[in-house]
Amino acid sequence: MRKLNSIIFFGLFVLISSFTILASSWKIDDNFRIHFAGNSVEGIFENFSGQIIFDENDLASSKFSLNIKVESISTGNWLKNRHAKNDNWFDSEKYPNIVFKSSKFSKTANGFNVKGFLKMHGIEKEIAIPFTFVNNTFKGNFSVNRIDYGIGTLEGMSKKVSNEIKIDFVVPVTKEK
Repeated sequence: MRKLNSIIFFGLFVLISSFTILASSWKIDDNFRIHFAGNSVEGIFENFSGQIIFDENDLASSKFSLNIKVESISTGNWLKNRHAKNDNWFDSEKYPNIVFKSSKFSKTANGFNVKGFLKMHGIEKEIAIPFTFVNNTFKGNFSVNRIDYGIGTLEGMSKKVSNEIKIDFVVPVTKEK
């Protein structure tokens, strides 16, 4: 009898846990905005996708697995776009994606913080990204040092573009059913 109760309890636990994860899954809406800016460079990424599982009351079960297509870079100038995609900068043929995978979430005075691994240009580094989640919209900003990722490091390349690139994002989401 004890074994049967344990099996039933375990089954209920698994069932309830799976509903919790499903209830916290979010779909990225098409009107997202991933904006970057530095000296003499500014633009957006137009292709952004991924898996978002987020519950502000259960941060331990939350996770982000996000992907930006480097080819979708848009500076408003086709020549700058082509230049950014070439092998002196992002090298979009060899490194077609910018990927972020979360490892830990925490609550802050102003919202939340997610730690995780950002991979660009074949280099992966741990970073922390502060964000808010209000009205089904993730918002935040942070900076990355492009030199840390080997982007635009050839001699003479970095004189016009600042090392620190500011990233601002607005990602509206809808709850998946």
